[in-house]
Amino acid sequence: MASAPLLLEQFIYKKRNFVYAFVRHRLFTLCKQSLIRVQSAEGIKRIEISPKSNLKQLYDSVQNVLKVDGFGLFMERNFATELHASGSQLVGSALKHGDMVYLKQIAGTSSRRTSTTAIDNMSFNSAKLSTDRLTNSLRPSIEVIEDEVDQQLFKLSGTIKRERDSKLCHHNANGCCVHCSPLEPYDENYLKEHNIKHLSFHSYIRKQTSGMDHGKYFVFDDINCRIKPGCREHPPWPKGICSKCQPSAITLNRQTYRHVDNVMFENTKIVERFLNYWRTTGHQRMGWLYGTYEQHTDVPLGIRARVAAIYEPPQESSRDSINICPDENAEEVDAVAKALGLKKIGWIFTDLITEDASAGTVKQIRGIETHFLTAQECITAGELQNRHPNPCKYATNGTFGSKFVTICVTGDQTKQVHMEGYAVSAQCMALVRDNCLIPTKDAPELGYVRESTDKQYVPDVFYKN
Repeated sequence: MASAPLLLEQFIYKKRNFVYAFVRHRLFTLCKQSLIRVQSAEGIKRIEISPKSNLKQLYDSVQNVLKVDGFGLFMERNFATELHASGSQLVGSALKHGDMVYLKQIAGTSSRRTSTTAIDNMSFNSAKLSTDRLTNSLRPSIEVIEDEVDQQLFKLSGTIKRERDSKLCHHNANGCCVHCSPLEPYDENYLKEHNIKHLSFHSYIRKQTSGMDHGKYFVFDDINCRIKPGCREHPPWPKGICSKCQPSAITLNRQTYRHVDNVMFENTKIVERFLNYWRTTGHQRMGWLYGTYEQHTDVPLGIRARVAAIYEPPQESSRDSINICPDENAEEVDAVAKALGLKKIGWIFTDLITEDASAGTVKQIRGIETHFLTAQECITAGELQNRHPNPCKYATNGTFGSKFVTICVTGDQTKQVHMEGYAVSAQCMALVRDNCLIPTKDAPELGYVRESTDKQYVPDVFYKN
């Protein structure tokens, strides 16, 4: 039988071994962990996480340690490259031990901060479940709140009804055949017969989602004209560039669809009051259009912009130019319009030169032989459309295109005052957003694409005519 001192000595020895094993295990665990520094408005916090953990677990750790919600993590201080909360990308593949990430508060919950292109948390138990989760990862259909008119059009079937043909249909009144069955809203023959040049935006969506997969993989991607930041395979531009970060070349083409198919003023007095300034001074004038969007029945699944008022902001104008001044009442005007159920839906400007004052005629400046909009006006329209994006659940970032319209008041072929409505394409919006397009001095109908410099890389822009 062992004595008491011997038992105590064995006990102390075992305790020492336990402490040594614990310390060794702790050091081994720390060696496997990566230290990530997170800088926020409250300072710098340190997060310990395994390199084999995914970025979604990193988001959860930051949320638990910093007690924040609705945030994004970025690689640079200027919040250029975002680390998406991907369930497939590992921390070790994006960050290394000691790296610093920058936290930025973003509206919504942190669960929204998921990649719009990565396929995360997919379950392969059934084909339907995996396809649904794939669709949700490609486009943020749950969080996007579309305009009321888009929600209404989405619920409609959109098919074009046809009457029974007495010569071709040999069935009874309740029957249906290929000669009288409803047409799809994107039917080419119907559009040609009714002289509809462009598909409505919702008709275009129906066309893209009419296949066997019902548009499970259909998304709108914004055109990128800038170098993707964060590439570590070479020095930053202008010292290096690669195919991964270089934006693709752009080939200009005619957009087959349009977001707004018609613009209507509620009454003629709205336009008459707006034109009084030009009639009395001979100077050009510009104004903001306030109104609503509604269904346009003349075009399948079409949208009409109904103008209820024109607000003329402070401006300095002459016979050939308009300069918009800062408006101190802009927020109050928007608040009053919102209280009346209206929103800013476009802008209007005049380009009128009197030809015969006694006859009341004006010169025809614009047309197919000259131009419809100048490059400067297209750039201005693109800038305004970028400021008023269109919420869309089929877009990777929740918005695509714009319903913001441009109205030009000028002279027509009969030398009378005439109004035309326009909207620039998504390609033009992207070129304007990324500062690639500028006007020319001598040819207003032509635009100029910037050349690449040490500060900015501009992709190649090709065109046919």
